[in-house]
Amino acid sequence: MATVDLPGGRTLTLTSHNAWEKPTTRAQTRIAYAAAHVVADPTAENAPGAPAVLDWETTLAFRHHLWSHGLGVAEAMDTAQRGMGLDYTATRELIRRSAAEAKAAGGLIVAGVATDQLPVGAATLEQVRGAYKQQLSDVAEAGAKPVLMCSRHLAATARDAADYLDIYQDLLAESDQPVVLHWLGTAFDPALEGYWGSPDVDKATETLLELIAANPAKVDGVKVSLLDADHEIRLRRRLPDGVRLYTGDDFNYPSLIRGDDQGHSDALLGIFAAIAPAAAAALNALDRGDLAEYDRIFAPTVPLSRHIFSKPTFYYKTGIVFLAWLAGHQNHFTMVGGLQSGRSVPHFAELIELADAANLLPDTDLAAHRANRFFEVTAG
Repeated sequence: MATVDLPGGRTLTLTSHNAWEKPTTRAQTRIAYAAAHVVADPTAENAPGAPAVLDWETTLAFRHHLWSHGLGVAEAMDTAQRGMGLDYTATRELIRRSAAEAKAAGGLIVAGVATDQLPVGAATLEQVRGAYKQQLSDVAEAGAKPVLMCSRHLAATARDAADYLDIYQDLLAESDQPVVLHWLGTAFDPALEGYWGSPDVDKATETLLELIAANPAKVDGVKVSLLDADHEIRLRRRLPDGVRLYTGDDFNYPSLIRGDDQGHSDALLGIFAAIAPAAAAALNALDRGDLAEYDRIFAPTVPLSRHIFSKPTFYYKTGIVFLAWLAGHQNHFTMVGGLQSGRSVPHFAELIELADAANLLPDTDLAAHRANRFFEVTAG
C-alpha cells in the first residue's frame, strides 16, 4: 500500500490505478494539442536569469509520450516557460528538435512564434515586426505550424488597434501556411494587458475578428486563454467557416470541447500534457458518441486543473512539472529559471490528492516515494 505523509500530520493512501489504454488512433472529431513543458538539466546552472540548459533526451521523450496518446504537441508555448526562464536560443533548438521528432513519429506539432529574442523593455514597432518575422522563419524552417503568440513587446509598444492589425497583417502575408493566432489573458501574463488594442475585451475581440475576416485562408484557428467560457462561445460562433477555436481554458475545457448544437472548441491546453492518458480516453469516448463516459473521465480532472492553474496562474508550470515528476516522466523536480519555487508546500500536497483522485499517478509506489522525500525536505 502506497502512502504519503502529508504536511500537517495526515496520511494519504494512493489509490490511482492504470485505468487508461493508449488509443490506436488520434481523436477524429476534435483536434487536440497539449502544450508541453521542458525538462531542465538538473546538473546545470538553471538559476533565475541564467540561460536555460535542457535535458534533451527526457524533454523529447515526453513529447513522444503525448504523441503515443494521439495528442498533438504545442511546442515552445508559455507552458515551456517562454518568458519565464526559457531563452530564445534554447527555444529555437527546442522547436528544431521537436519538429524533427514529430516528423519521425508522425505526430502533430505547432510551435510558438514570439518576440522574446529582443531585450526586455521598450522596442519599436519595426523591431517587434522584425523579431516576429525571424521567429516565423525559424518555425517554418523547422517544419512546424506557427502559433503567433502574444508579444509583451507589442503590448508595450502598440498605440492602438491599428498597430496590432498592421503587424499581424504583415505576418500573415509573410507566412507560407495558415497560422494559429493566440490570445493569452492577463491571468497568464499581466504584461499583456490591453492586447489587441484595448483593455475592454469586447473591443479587443472586434479587432481580432477584423483581422481574421480579412485573412480567413491564412488563419487555421485562434487559441484563446481568457478563462471566460461565455466569451469563448460567443467568439467561436462568430468565426468564419473553417477557422477553429482552440480552447486554452484550463478551467472549463470539458464543456467547451464537448460543444453544443452550434459548434465546439478544439483544444490547445497546458493541462492536456498533465492529463494526457485521461484526455485521450475522453476524446475517444466523444468519437464514439459516449457522452456519459466523456463526462465521467474528465470530471475528476477539472478540480486538479483548476488547482494547478489557481492564482497566481502564471505559476501553473510549477505544478505541471511537479506532476510529471510524480508520474515518472522525469527523475527530478528542477526547472529552468529556478521556477520549482513557484508554488507552496500546501499547494503540492493538495495537487497530489487531486492527481490521485483523477487516476493520474500510474506508479503509486514511485509517486509516494518521491512525495515523501519531497515533504521530508521541504516540510520537516
